[in-house]
This record gives sequence, structure tokens and C-alpha cells, in this order.
Amino acid sequence: MSSGFISRLESIVRANYRINPELYDKHGIRKGLRNPDGTGVKAVLTGVSDVIGYERDEQGRKIDAHGKLLYRGINIKDLVMGFQKEGRFGFEETAYLLMFGQLPTKKELEEFQKEIIANRRLPHSFVENIILPFPIPDIMNKLAINTLALYRLDRNADDTSLQNTIRQCISLLAKFPTIIAYSYRTKIFQEDQQASLHIHEPNHNPSTAVNFLSMIREDRQYSQLEVEVLDLLLVLHADHSGGNNSAFTLFSCASTGTDTYSCIAAAIGSLKGPLHGGANKRVVTMIDEMSQNVNLNSDKSIVDYLVKILRREAGDGTGKIYGLGHAVYTQSDPRAELLHEKAKELAMTSGHLEEFKLYEKVARLAPRVLSEFKGFDIKIAPNVDFYSGFVYKCMGFPLDIYPALFAMARIAGWSAHLIEQRANFSDNKLVRPASAYYGPTNVSYVPLDRR
Repeated sequence: MSSGFISRLESIVRANYRINPELYDKHGIRKGLRNPDGTGVKAVLTGVSDVIGYERDEQGRKIDAHGKLLYRGINIKDLVMGFQKEGRFGFEETAYLLMFGQLPTKKELEEFQKEIIANRRLPHSFVENIILPFPIPDIMNKLAINTLALYRLDRNADDTSLQNTIRQCISLLAKFPTIIAYSYRTKIFQEDQQASLHIHEPNHNPSTAVNFLSMIREDRQYSQLEVEVLDLLLVLHADHSGGNNSAFTLFSCASTGTDTYSCIAAAIGSLKGPLHGGANKRVVTMIDEMSQNVNLNSDKSIVDYLVKILRREAGDGTGKIYGLGHAVYTQSDPRAELLHEKAKELAMTSGHLEEFKLYEKVARLAPRVLSEFKGFDIKIAPNVDFYSGFVYKCMGFPLDIYPALFAMARIAGWSAHLIEQRANFSDNKLVRPASAYYGPTNVSYVPLDRR
């Protein structure tokens, strides 16, 4: 396309599409579906998971509180401590809990794991004709394309019955790690002509974390700590209420009655966005840049650099300190608290301890820096993105695969919300919020030869 033509179109768009911010208040529009006090507009009813980041006083005013994440009513900390205390991996039973509403018995868990193992493998024709020939720079786009391509292999793809939806969701839960690992290995091969193409078949270990690391690593080797940390991240990322952007995207898509693959692909597209699933990439980039420009042993040097970020003189120019604060959580993010110690342990074994100390210093200093910069007290704490990217880096994963690892976990939550929607479809309505028109009216049509 002509760059000059596109530039002219951009100028036209900028002239005709600017929305006056005052119109949001005039029409009662909640921008970003957020209330004036920062809380979310309630638009989804779900029993899958709940995020608690504040309380209300007797006058209904919002009060900051330590964050809680509940999976089917179970505190995420209790869930994690439960399976870790028993020396087990927890993602598979977490997926079962989210998808079916209760913790599985030992027999139910074993049956569920067997179904996952049986559905991990992709047909050779799919790998050869869909994954290998078409490498794409962004693995999230590749994941979405391959998810839609699986529609073609499903003889009952458009059957939206509850039983068929459950079957499809288990299949996708099992295949996501395989698709991501194969897409990543293909990408590496295409970008580095000196690299060899390694495509490892899924194994029969019931742990998703074990299976994924064995597929994505060229030598299929991994440490016990790496598996434990990856399994923990899968549990922490499995779901985050029905109001998170990708779950709401799925809910909106599913309300039309469309097929499972379309719903999941839509959710993937949402999660790809840097304001959703790509946030941990920005944290790692920010800290990497900071480590090159500050005295790691000087709090003042770190504070000065954080101020530069806020002034848009450093970082990516947005004025944001990534990884701190959350749309719901105020005083703490329970996922970050659970990940913190494992991140430190992994940092010690992978040679990243000094870098981890910088993360801790930023977490300690940033709230004060931000409060002084804004001129009022701000309570912020590290969110899960603050440590998750660092953990992935310690395990040797490149930046461009971080969101896909998030999706590998979140498919459990997406499946749960889709199953919930299908089970209550007769009571649901098409998601169709109202909009307020702000453009001109009574504009006369002008014939082409008079324009």
C-alpha cells in the first residue's frame, strides 16, 4: 500500500474520531468498565473464581485490604500449600476444580490426568501442514491460528452441548502445551539457520509442567525446582475471576452461541495484549534496562531512576513502573506473595540472585517514589507479573514466549467459564451493551462530483 495514502487516511481519522473525555461523564459511560472509585462495573455472574482486593465500610466507601484469590471458594494460598505439603504438582487438580466445581478424588484426578495424557498428541499431518510450514513472529498469534485449525479436525466442532464442550475443553487443555512447544521450536529454527529443529513427542507424565519442559528443551532436561516453579505459575495463572479481559471476551463471544474454538481463540487475542498477558515482558525489559543504568547498591540511584521513568525520561516513555499495582488488588497480590520465595530460590540456583535483589529493592522503594511524585499516598504492591517474567527468564525462556505460557495456564479458567456459560445458556442473553453516539447529526449527503 502507498505510505502517503495511508498517512492521509490517518490524518482524516485523527480529525474525525477524537472523543472529548467530558462526554464519558455526560453520558454516564464507565470508561474501561471502571467506576469512579476504581472498582469494576459488575457485568458477569460467575461461580468459578473471585478476586478480593478491598472492603467496604458502613458508608459503602472502598477500603484497601490484603488481596485474596478464591478458586471455587478455596483460598489460593490454602490450595497451593495443600498440594505442596503433600509433595505433589497442583495444576491438574486446579484445572479440575475450576472446570467442574469441586476438588477431585484420587480416582477422579487419575482419570482426568489420563484423559489429558491421551489428548496431548497432535496428528502428524497437523504438525507437518499447519505448524511447521507457517512460523509466525508472535507465538500467541500462532496459538490462536492453531486453535482455530483444530476446528477442522473435530467432527462435532459446532456442537455446543455441555457434554461436547467438556470434551473439547479437555482436549484443548491437553494440546496447548504441545502447540506452544512446537510453535516455539519452529520459530527458533526459522530465525536461526544454524539451529536444529527438535520436535519432541509429549510424554506420559501426568504433570503438565514436566511434559512441557521435556518438549520445549532441546535436551529434554529440567530440574525439580524448575518443574515446581512452573507448576506453581500454572496454578496462579489458571484464572482470575470472570471480569478479567480475556474471560470477559470469551463470555461475550460465547453468548452468541458460537463454537468452542472461536471462543478460545478470541480469548487468546485478548490475552496477547500488553496490558493483559504481556505485562511481565515489560517488567523484565524495565528491570534489565535499569540494571544497566543504576548503582545496584545505592537506593538513591534506584530512586532517581524510578523518578526518571515516571517523568518519561527513561523506560518505554509511558511513565509507568511495570509490575506494581493492580486493577483490583490494593495492599497485596496473593499470587505475587506465593511466587516471591520460589523466585528467590530459583534466582539462587540459576545465577540471578543480584538481579533478584534489584527486584526486591524496586518493590520496596517504588511505592514511596510514586506517592511523592503524585503528591498523595498511594498503596501499591508487586503483582504476579512483577515476578513471573523474572522466573521465566531464570528458566531460560525468551520474552516472546511469556504470554503463551500465561495462556497455557489460563486455558483452564477459560474452559471453566465456557462450561459455566454452556450449562446456563438458556438463562443467558447475547452480550450487547448500549453505546452513546457523539457524532454529528443531520449531515446532508453530497454527490461525488461536488465533494
